[in-house]
Amino acid sequence: MPPRPKTSRRPRCTPPSRPTAAARADLAIRVEIANRQKTVAIDRRWLRDVVRQAVATIGSPHAEIGLAIVDDAGIAALHDLWMGIPGPTDVITFDLGGPGGEGLHGDLAVSAETARRVARELGWQPRHELAYYVVHGLLHLAGEDDLDPAARRRMRTREREVMAAIGLPAPPRLRRPKPMTRGGR
Repeated sequence: MPPRPKTSRRPRCTPPSRPTAAARADLAIRVEIANRQKTVAIDRRWLRDVVRQAVATIGSPHAEIGLAIVDDAGIAALHDLWMGIPGPTDVITFDLGGPGGEGLHGDLAVSAETARRVARELGWQPRHELAYYVVHGLLHLAGEDDLDPAARRRMRTREREVMAAIGLPAPPRLRRPKPMTRGGR
């Protein structure tokens, strides 16, 4: 058979496909993770997904989140430097968004060492405790507050809602004992 003649017809190009909603959301939510501790093994991909899903659940159209995972000594230094309070804590939130800005922009420092210790006390996984700290910090970036008892109750409810929405268990918390009344009840 003789070879086919060459034609000047161009090959047909297919237009690029549109990104899915999930891919567009990933583009709008940037997460950078810096693991500065060696206490707890960190699954960066899982934690990045937790941040992205939590931001989407909170309802932010855009986000740029920096997440520093530190040990107790690291978070204690930040706690003292930025808040004037000595000793470790679970999470510190740095809001980097401007006034009236759209989206969440900030850095979170979370203590993996505290997460491991508290998870052991409460009987659940350290990675879930760490995710709880991340959700708590993201809610602070979204404007939630926990300074007074009523605001704290609203924030705890919102934390449980976000955790459930992203497929994580509700954080177990030790209940404070009720004060004893006369008669010992």
